[in-house]
Amino acid sequence: MGGKNMRNGARATRRQQANTPGRGGHARLRAVVVAVLLALCAALGAAGPAAAADGDDLIKVYVVKSPDQTGGAADTLESVATGTLGDPARGDEIFALNRGLAQPDGAALTNRTDALRPGWILRLPQDADGPDVQLARESGNQNASPPPGGATESAGTDSGSFEIPLPAVLAALGAIVLALVTAGIVARRRLRRAFTALARAFRALGEPARRRRRLQHRRSLASRFAGDAESVRRAYGAVEEFAGRGGRNETAVHALRVDDGGVTAWLAASDSAAAPWQRIDSTRWRRPAAATAWLNRGTEEGSGSRAPLPAVPACLVRVGTDGEGEPVFVDLTGLDGILSVTGDHGVARDVVRSLLAEVARSRPDVPVTVLRGTDGAPPIPVPRALSELPSADGGRRPSPGTAPRPGTVRAAASRRPVKGLVVLSGVPGEREAAELLALCGPGGAGWTGLVCGEVGGAHWRWHTGSEGTVELPVLGVTLTVPA
Repeated sequence: MGGKNMRNGARATRRQQANTPGRGGHARLRAVVVAVLLALCAALGAAGPAAAADGDDLIKVYVVKSPDQTGGAADTLESVATGTLGDPARGDEIFALNRGLAQPDGAALTNRTDALRPGWILRLPQDADGPDVQLARESGNQNASPPPGGATESAGTDSGSFEIPLPAVLAALGAIVLALVTAGIVARRRLRRAFTALARAFRALGEPARRRRRLQHRRSLASRFAGDAESVRRAYGAVEEFAGRGGRNETAVHALRVDDGGVTAWLAASDSAAAPWQRIDSTRWRRPAAATAWLNRGTEEGSGSRAPLPAVPACLVRVGTDGEGEPVFVDLTGLDGILSVTGDHGVARDVVRSLLAEVARSRPDVPVTVLRGTDGAPPIPVPRALSELPSADGGRRPSPGTAPRPGTVRAAASRRPVKGLVVLSGVPGEREAAELLALCGPGGAGWTGLVCGEVGGAHWRWHTGSEGTVELPVLGVTLTVPA
């Protein structure tokens, strides 16, 4: 039993060592190095026989010099034997090796007493040595020629000649390339992390300028909204088509996108729209700009360039622009209580400020009351066009712990006119939470709450990002928010 436990412990230890990142990485690196070395040895070993075979036709030679090169004395077989073999008597061996062989000038050594001509290449015995001994390649005929390109190697007295054959060089280069590729594969994670860190550093360097450009764009977007009454008129005109006139049932429009090519409306999946509206998907319908006859209403000469807003109960507000820079509206009458804007607190405040500005332009008679949170967040300023009240609903504020008035529990959102707005920035305390529910919750006073932060009981929840964007999960869109 004890031996079995020890074996299990040893296996667990080995598994732990194998799973250790550092040990595993070193083991893989060692395996790669060993594999590369084996590949290099195999390559050199394969190149060895080729090199040996290639070296079989290399012989030792002596190139006959002119008297100018030797100091005035002409080369003889005896002088060559003395300089390369150390024995003048071995001149007969040199004669025997070269007799009848064609020389570069076409002549040949035929007699022992023939004069040696400068430039002749004399074969030497294999034990020849000295500074004048050179290597030549056997040309396959009676003549011996220097190595290709005319290059010759001198064989020194203490060190013999040495050549690295081309196959061995190619094998070594291949092994080096293999080692580099293998090292790159092993270190790819480290390289990826290094490149990621480098890219992050470059982004950090350009982040301040990018944020300034982004903020400038959002500010220009606020100015554009303030001066663009045409898109508001077109949005209300599109909602009017769903108002249920002419014997048709009213259809709730949750959101609108207005552009030069037409209008896109978000409806419930169970609703539909009549022509000229065309279905895009389960919730979106599109009407081309050419089918907007209502745009001409109220634009007769002398009546001004802008038509009055249609008398519909909708309260449309532009939340921001989509990826193509086109404004997207939502209808606050479908909010049914409280909107909670979470995420980046500064951008969330921009969202609520923009919504208040939109309401001030289209519904300036809506009253507003401001609640302060317990986290010290500054209150959101109310536009002058709106009527700010010190307390909502005639000064009736619930005391801490007071429950909302009884009412019907709604399983789904219902549409109701925007009677008033309750604005809260930050985390609500007990009193503020009770008042918010009493004014905006189920069975409450029917007001609409706009909260910068997380709050319980919210029917809509939007999430903002530090880049100045807000995500609307119900619509599945992300918009750029005015600043």
